[in-house]
Amino acid sequence: MSDDDSRGADDGTPQTRREARESASPAGGAPLGDEAFPAFDAESIPPRPPLPADVPDPLDTGEHNAIREQWRARRDEFESHVSHARDQLDQANERIKQRTGRDLILAIAIGLAFGGALLASLLFDKVYFVPLALAAALLGVYEVGLALRGAGRRIDLVPQLVAAAVLVVPAYFVQIWLVWVMLFLGVAFVIVWRLVGQMIAQDGRTYGDVLADAVIGGFVQIYVPFLAAIALILLRQEGGQWWVLSFIVIAVAADTGAYAAGLAFGRHPMAPRISPKKTWEGFAGAVVASITAGVLLALYLLELPWWAGAIFGVAILLTATLGDLGESMLKRDIGIKDMSSWLPGHGGLLDRLDSILPSTIPALCLYFLLSPWVVL
Repeated sequence: MSDDDSRGADDGTPQTRREARESASPAGGAPLGDEAFPAFDAESIPPRPPLPADVPDPLDTGEHNAIREQWRARRDEFESHVSHARDQLDQANERIKQRTGRDLILAIAIGLAFGGALLASLLFDKVYFVPLALAAALLGVYEVGLALRGAGRRIDLVPQLVAAAVLVVPAYFVQIWLVWVMLFLGVAFVIVWRLVGQMIAQDGRTYGDVLADAVIGGFVQIYVPFLAAIALILLRQEGGQWWVLSFIVIAVAADTGAYAAGLAFGRHPMAPRISPKKTWEGFAGAVVASITAGVLLALYLLELPWWAGAIFGVAILLTATLGDLGESMLKRDIGIKDMSSWLPGHGGLLDRLDSILPSTIPALCLYFLLSPWVVL
């Protein structure tokens, strides 16, 4: 055979291989028998084992049905207990809401969220507290401005917000005397803006109303942005973040103690014409809570003697109570219950800052008075 014939016989193409298989297969395409594989012994294959007898489905047994019924009964019992507990909690929350006007569950959740943000800003790097103070000041100015507008006062919100930002932000970075200068400029700015705006409007507003609008506009700058700036002055001091945290904790403890004691034992109103729901029993609870918090914070955080913590607690208690009563008097004069409804269970942001903002002043004063008593 020549080389061409050998390549033509088996050149590896698909057609050549198919022709080879067809020539090797029997006619009609019948499968090859066992004799085509002499090395294969069909007897060596073990027989297929018999199929297992029919096994009853365990899901159909009476024992399983009994277990399933027991599980369902326990599940229904658990759901009944959960539902009963939820109903009791809702009823208790509704009773508290009817008595105090607050949704306790939402109030706690929002309070914990704000507390977490406060702790994070002070524990990691105290400069992070500056934007929180700025946001709180701006929102507080906006709330009180809208509330005063609703009472018929002419409050210019944009100038108020601009002056507040210029007063609060630099307080952490500049000398203390410059904060006083910026306060004077901010108050003058909003007053002059209101007077010029009234001159342009010429709507026949009386002289007394115009003067009241100007004075109240200046008061807004002192009440919210300036007190927030005092907190930032304290913050910038050495270890100031712990003092800021401490006076806020004491103010919150006083508020919580007053709330709990008043809810449980309140019988005698403290100032019925200003805030009918505040009682002397609640004030006693605030005294105990604030002094306890002050002593613990002085010993374990500020490294002060216990008596210094007691003084700290009493000072913050007094300013927090006065701030709370002062805001209640302002809301009663305006004719509203809350400054806003942005915080469910709390009212407005200023309704929660009413006791904290005035407490910045004694906190800063006590920092300079008690710092020599720090235990080295």
